[in-house]
Amino acid sequence: MKILTFDTSLDKTYVTLSDNGMFLADEIIENHNEKYHSAFLIPTIVAILKANKLTMQDIDVIGTNVGPGSFTGIRACVTVARVMAQQLDIPLVGVSSLEILSKINSSQSKTLVVLDARKQQFYTAIYDNGEQIQAPKLTSKEELLNKDYTNTCVISDIVSHDVLNEASVNTTVYTEVNADLGKYLNTIVQNKISKAQNDEYIWAKLKPLYLQAPPVTISAKNKQ
Repeated sequence: MKILTFDTSLDKTYVTLSDNGMFLADEIIENHNEKYHSAFLIPTIVAILKANKLTMQDIDVIGTNVGPGSFTGIRACVTVARVMAQQLDIPLVGVSSLEILSKINSSQSKTLVVLDARKQQFYTAIYDNGEQIQAPKLTSKEELLNKDYTNTCVISDIVSHDVLNEASVNTTVYTEVNADLGKYLNTIVQNKISKAQNDEYIWAKLKPLYLQAPPVTISAKNKQ
């Protein structure tokens, strides 16, 4: 089973191809000059398929990060994934960025993932031995600082790290550990699809996980 996964929601673009659990390709793309990394998603997919002498018709499953994260990045990967899965009539698996980041913790301790959501709010989720015990949600700064961090590995971005550091809570900043989030995503999708029920992962069911409304900018002309 060939599984193509991609993620443009976090700090980089990750594109990974596997076949029956073996990785055939694993590309990580950063911002280049003035181009945001998600701009390289389609060319990278095309290059990976060509290098492996495959076409999109050879892909059996598509997986993507549905957020939370960059609103632009979420829209990019979710839109591409939905179009591809619809046209190919193949399963489409959505995975939250918080679940992907939880895989950075290789210990047996509980994992709390925290990402900055701005305006003194944070995206949080809790996992224990691969099982989700708190679904992704918006958490206030006050609630975050009052959590019990006993026997908990905290995975965060730099903003959340700074907030928690003031309360003497240690965190692992995901952008500083160079984790291969693309492989984590692909492996999660492999696991989910192996346990899937009929029609569980059809393209029309996939929705972005924004958790809050996207920012809207009103032009000066429209304000008049």
